[in-house]
Amino acid sequence: TLDTVTDFANKKVVIFAVPGAFTPTCSAQHLPGYLAKVGELKAKGVDLIIGTSSNDFFVLDAWGKQQGVTDKILLVSDANGELGRATGLTLDLTSKGLGPGRLTRFAAVVVDGKVTYLEQEPNPGEVSVSGVDAVLAAL
Repeated sequence: TLDTVTDFANKKVVIFAVPGAFTPTCSAQHLPGYLAKVGELKAKGVDLIIGTSSNDFFVLDAWGKQQGVTDKILLVSDANGELGRATGLTLDLTSKGLGPGRLTRFAAVVVDGKVTYLEQEPNPGEVSVSGVDAVLAAL
């Protein structure tokens, strides 16, 4: 369990969310972009990189292994939808067979518990404002 009050204290944290592990854009662009630039994020003072999805933790563990994440990025499940409901950063993907209340594609930077950057993709099938390059530019 991640305790944002304790675990984010005195830290610079990058969070990115994807609608679903193993989905095309998430697996081909979003997570790989962050994985490729972990060193650049760390060089800008990022202490913790978190990827989250509406999938359960078993799926995220398998996705992390398939993507070669190891300990570079912490993959955290929002399977119960708590983050999505608390932030309103959800979308309904029922028409695509993925159900309602999925996390939308977004990125955030949290510095010592305060959000300093938060951008949601206008089109969940694209990676721009939630991608690693946009986050690096915001740091």
